[in-house]
Amino acid sequence: MSNKDQQDQKSSNVVWHHATVTRVRREKLHKHRGGVLWFTGLSGAGKSTLAHAVEESLYQKGFSTYVLDGDNVRHGLCGDLAFSDADRQENIRRISHLAKLFAEAGLIVLTAFISPFRNDRENARKIIGDDFNEIYCDCSIEVCEKRDVKGLYRRARQGEIKNFTGIDSPYEAPDSPELRINTESGIVESTDQVYEYVLQKSGL
Repeated sequence: MSNKDQQDQKSSNVVWHHATVTRVRREKLHKHRGGVLWFTGLSGAGKSTLAHAVEESLYQKGFSTYVLDGDNVRHGLCGDLAFSDADRQENIRRISHLAKLFAEAGLIVLTAFISPFRNDRENARKIIGDDFNEIYCDCSIEVCEKRDVKGLYRRARQGEIKNFTGIDSPYEAPDSPELRINTESGIVESTDQVYEYVLQKSGL
């Protein structure tokens, strides 16, 4: 049996099960709509720090939230993936489907991934749909390197780490994100901008 035949057989045997507890009912329980805040930017741009700070602000106001962090996810769900372009693509594909499920459960999901390629982020948008909100953490590579307590940029420049975004692998900045945050301005101001965006956006 060919790979295509195996895939066709698998697809024909998988049927989506519709739950009696619908998204509308879940969101009624949470008292807000679900959605995905997709933070993207260079390593050191402040994605994880900002995502967790925004989550704290939302949580204190009674929002149901969850942060999907790049490093954390690679300890389990994506632990079998490396950092080739193909593995990065698969990493984002998996996270997109997971974030979509969380949003449909009525949670506000905050994802903190470099997600360096526009095409991968557009695919994430297609998977997640209208719940997708791209937030570009805009920070110069010079500042990112100064923040790099792990020494990853230094090691990448010395050739010890391959396919490192911003050094020997490109970062493709968003053309038209829902929100652009200059994370060089400080965590408090950045958090306030994202928090106000969530409160004002009718879809969340």
